[in-house]
Amino acid sequence: MSVATRTVFCRSLGLEFEVLAEDAIIGPAIERGAWADHETALFRAHLRPGDCAVDLGANVGWFAVQAVLAGAVVHAFEPAPHIADVCERNVRRALARRPGQAHVHRVAAGAERGKALIALANRNFGDNRVIEPGRERPADMGAGQQLAIEVAPLDEFVRGPMRMLKIDTQGSEWLALQGARAALAASPRLGLLMELWPYALRGADARQLLEFLREQGFTLGKATAAPYPMSVERILRQVAQRDPVKGGIDLYGARGTSFHVLGALARAHGLLRSLKEP
Repeated sequence: MSVATRTVFCRSLGLEFEVLAEDAIIGPAIERGAWADHETALFRAHLRPGDCAVDLGANVGWFAVQAVLAGAVVHAFEPAPHIADVCERNVRRALARRPGQAHVHRVAAGAERGKALIALANRNFGDNRVIEPGRERPADMGAGQQLAIEVAPLDEFVRGPMRMLKIDTQGSEWLALQGARAALAASPRLGLLMELWPYALRGADARQLLEFLREQGFTLGKATAAPYPMSVERILRQVAQRDPVKGGIDLYGARGTSFHVLGALARAHGLLRSLKEP
């Protein structure tokens, strides 16, 4: 499958970056200068040269490139072949700026090895979703293309300790975590970024996912400019206040390392937000 792209100069990276030409969300943001500012700051704050970063749902490679520029070893997972091509080219641009190691795996992270379909979004190209063979395309996506893809557990690819794990797989987060149990066990000091979207979540409900992360030792909060630690009940309460189909929360977590990696001012702002929010 071919796809139209364009290459733009991204000011925040200081290098050229290739985006999907018809994308309505990620591409225009990168063209304006950056994407996912708060998540990017948290992602970079946990990485030092030589660390291992894992990017599940890499799309065009924004976070993978951030890892390369931080001097980390990155494993990026992107199952849609035409998007993985773009991700690889962006990673190569970053490697030309700062030599390191990057691996682009053309599979969807799941609980076990197998095959599936990926439903391609029509405008928001970051909203491609894995579905099992025989299952219908999610109704809220409307009509569109589907591609056959490979699914594999993260543990087949990552052996050593991870320092940063980002999971944005449009509903496959629980399954990705189940396929990463060995890597999680080998990673006592770990930062986490993950989308929590109950509507699309497969394999478990939101509470099960959050309780699993708590049992794994993560302190959890929202991925904002000023995150603060939140209980499972508080996260669920705030998610419930959002649109039942489109609403979700970008989560941030840390275990074995400081939760407050953005500095004293952000920590103070987070405390104030914790007193005001439900």
